[in-house]
Amino acid sequence: MHLTSYTDYALRTLVYLGTRKDLPLARIKDISNIYNISNNHMSKVVYELGQLGLIKTVRGKNGGIKLAHDPEEINIGTVVRKTENLNIVECFDPSNNMCIISSACKLKFTLNEALQAYLSVLDQYTLADVVSNSDELLEVFSSHQQKA
Repeated sequence: MHLTSYTDYALRTLVYLGTRKDLPLARIKDISNIYNISNNHMSKVVYELGQLGLIKTVRGKNGGIKLAHDPEEINIGTVVRKTENLNIVECFDPSNNMCIISSACKLKFTLNEALQAYLSVLDQYTLADVVSNSDELLEVFSSHQQKA
């Protein structure tokens, strides 16, 4: 399965924020620079993460963003479900299904089983699991921030 860039950027944002537990608020501009993603695109991702209640945004001169929950409480499978269109084939979306073999097709059941297995694996991990090497990640972020 291929995740959209949007979901990828959402997960990367959460990873970045998950390493900053005792650090000042992060800025969208810094995250954009580190990952070499447009500030405009990152702003859209951050906005949705805020709408989903995964991050908190603080406005003003000393504003920025941070996680709204402890990394242990943010499930990777849940994030993917909330940010990704999981209609991996046309027939998964009844309102747009134009496939002529849909009524007799058994492939959709196989694909659905594969999708559920994929999500089941993601459900086994939290943000805490993927940032368990936060010291190493912070070092990488620091080295890329200096280049930006």
